Amino acid sequence: MTTSTATPQRGGLRRPSRSTLLIALSLVAVVLTAIVLVGRGEVERFGDLDPGNADPNGARALARVLADQGVDVTVVRSADALDAADTDAGTTVVVTSTDLLGRSTIARLVDATDEASLVVVDPGAGTTEALGVTTLPTGVEVDDAVPADCTDPTYAGLSVAVDLALAFPVDDGCFPTDDGALLASPEPGLTLWGAGEALSNDQVLRADNAAVALRLLGRTDRLVWYVPSLDDLGAGDGVSLTTLLPDWLRPSLWMVAIATIALLAWRSRRLGALAIEPLPVAVKAIETTRSRGRLYRRAGDRAHAAAVLRTSARVRAADRLRLGVNPDDDALVRDIARHTGRAVAEVDALLGPRAAPPATDHDLITLADQLAELDREVRRP
Repeated sequence: MTTSTATPQRGGLRRPSRSTLLIALSLVAVVLTAIVLVGRGEVERFGDLDPGNADPNGARALARVLADQGVDVTVVRSADALDAADTDAGTTVVVTSTDLLGRSTIARLVDATDEASLVVVDPGAGTTEALGVTTLPTGVEVDDAVPADCTDPTYAGLSVAVDLALAFPVDDGCFPTDDGALLASPEPGLTLWGAGEALSNDQVLRADNAAVALRLLGRTDRLVWYVPSLDDLGAGDGVSLTTLLPDWLRPSLWMVAIATIALLAWRSRRLGALAIEPLPVAVKAIETTRSRGRLYRRAGDRAHAAAVLRTSARVRAADRLRLGVNPDDDALVRDIARHTGRAVAEVDALLGPRAAPPATDHDLITLADQLAELDREVRRP
């Protein structure tokens, strides 16, 4: 008899392959390295047009080309570092990330670049206003390359190609569009550059962007590249609604407000005498009386309730004694006293014009009973 021995299959999980282990170990090493670098502060994120940013929206390529051309490029990332940079007439200071500027940092920027040439890239309305420029920029879409077309020979024969830009409404700027020039010099030593995309890594090679950027920033042997920081902003640099509104809009808002008030006054309902209109349904007098009584009781207005009771008693008494619609109050009191045989002072205390209001609800009920009894006496022949 022949017997065969079968090797039993081993159950459970399969052992991981060598390649899987290597991949897992590599991922762990990458994560640990990133954690260590972040802890040491060696990993830094840069913004748009930052000279240390190698992403498409950065400007590392332009900064390295300027350095290769012999320009001493110094990057400062705080207002204190800019003050310590010691700029002079042979220095060009370029400012990117202008949305991080505040009024205090702009004032420090102007003081630090008193003698240097200042180039501000993509300045918004608030930045240009703080710089003393009265004309505000306008956002434009650029379809084709824009030639220099200006009297400045620095950019003669060059053109700029970007997708979006800021145009400044000036007469003597370079790279003009329908809404203004992309390059403006509103005052000596200050240059506003609205085509910031031309300095980025992914668009610096479009058209003549590279040549324009080198002539714009490489005009001197030294370039200080200032990247503002939010840490430099003071308490007075906060943004409010009034700081976001342009000056020309405020008078317009006042005119709209005045026109709205005038329209409301014109179309509003005129105040005049009350118009008596018939009710759509018939309401019984007893229901109205009870409703008024509940309102007076809820409000605790005993004086008003007593005045209503006395007025009704005077009207009924005047009608019974045939004294007319509006008889004199004193004459009515004398006639009621003569008809009922009561004293004039007693009748005057009940329904006279100088009668005191009840102090409590019990006094009000007592007054109502007394007026009812007086009304019955007046009705007697």
